[in-house]
Amino acid sequence: MAEAATGFLEQLKSCIVWSWTYLWTVWFFIVLFLVYILRVPLKINDNLSTECKVWRNPLNLFRGAEYNRYTWVTGREPLTYYDMNLSAQDHQTFFTCDSDHLRPADAIMQKAWRERNPQARISAAHEALEINECATAYILLAEEEATTIAEAEKLFKQALKAGDGCYRRSQQLQHHGSQYEAQHRRDTNVLVYIKRRLAMCARRLGRTREAVKMMRDLMKEFPLLSMFNIHENLLEALLELQAYADVQAVLAKYDDISLPKSATICYTAALLKARAVSDKFSPEAASRRGLSTAEMNAVEAIHRAVEFNPHVPKYLLEMKSLILPPEHILKRGDSEAIAYAFFHLAHWKRVEGALNLLHCTWEGTFRMIPYPLEKGHLFYPYPICTETADRELLPSFHEVSVYPKKELPFFILFTAGLCSFTAMLALLTHQFPELMGVFAKAFLSTLFAPLNFVMEKVESILPSSLWHQLTRI
Repeated sequence: MAEAATGFLEQLKSCIVWSWTYLWTVWFFIVLFLVYILRVPLKINDNLSTECKVWRNPLNLFRGAEYNRYTWVTGREPLTYYDMNLSAQDHQTFFTCDSDHLRPADAIMQKAWRERNPQARISAAHEALEINECATAYILLAEEEATTIAEAEKLFKQALKAGDGCYRRSQQLQHHGSQYEAQHRRDTNVLVYIKRRLAMCARRLGRTREAVKMMRDLMKEFPLLSMFNIHENLLEALLELQAYADVQAVLAKYDDISLPKSATICYTAALLKARAVSDKFSPEAASRRGLSTAEMNAVEAIHRAVEFNPHVPKYLLEMKSLILPPEHILKRGDSEAIAYAFFHLAHWKRVEGALNLLHCTWEGTFRMIPYPLEKGHLFYPYPICTETADRELLPSFHEVSVYPKKELPFFILFTAGLCSFTAMLALLTHQFPELMGVFAKAFLSTLFAPLNFVMEKVESILPSSLWHQLTRI
């Protein structure tokens, strides 16, 4: 009986020794699993890839009068090839149709929009104008050849005269076949584009009320053409006039759950809410008495805006330098943040205390978003593709803003490191017990060497009888 018990204990001992050989592997995988669970993932489902759609910037500048002037002064190119290529595709979509080859001037412009060389495009536009009054030729010259906004406005007025005549003629023939319908659709796009750019010229030249009237008339005349996002131009002009009641009316129509959001919509709504409380807001007073209902509404509106586009506050608070906005933007990306802040920073500065309220509250948004970021709070999860697309849209000299990632707490990192170090020591001690014993003795002797040195000095200074009494104590 005793021999059987002894044999069982020996088998148990051998099993324990054998399992210890592989226990470090289990421990290692546990540590890896811990790190995996505590990672900062930014997973986006494939069905949300539409979030990274590139949109035409509704407030884009004029190439000849603004972008080119910047290049002449600084020697830097504010537009990327990718951005300009997208603009060329837009022009071909909006300003051409299948029947252009039947009209010599339109046939020339059809080729001009595909031309990469700016001078070749301008020469083609002049060639088209020698044949007849071509609206799209005037558009190209206004966008790329005019060196001032006043020159661009003059050319757009000539384009309006030619484009309005083409629009009226094609409107009467649009029901005669698909070819006429396509031509009318093209003429409509041309007319809307011209009127919108004329309104933007008026806004640039300081005739803001005239610009507002032109935009309102355009939205009434073509209510279904939302692809140009004219309401964002209208919001910016109304904010310049400080017509906040009119701004609220526009927001009530376009800040709808069924319509695509934008930084202009979200941050303008936050600005109006902040305007009601920002002049008297104090973080110290709010921490003592708590937030009032109006202050809570303003903070929630700021959190909503920051969740939609977290890059905007750093530009509004001037923590990052602005550049010229690109011709295309990525919603919720750095390009949209630049385009918004470029035109709306002055409106935030005009409202007393608004930037202070934004500064005190914007970072609190990230405590409300679910973590890990596999779900959003008020919107879809933040798209992972924005950084890559923004690098294509923005010039190389600009440092692209990325989504602010949550950092792991130090305690978690320290615990994971300590566990990994302990597992490694256990493995080495099991595999090389004698060598690790030598290392341990050397480490301990080195660690206690200063203490031994101090003790020897104390023994040499104190009398032997006193030292004997202290050791007894």
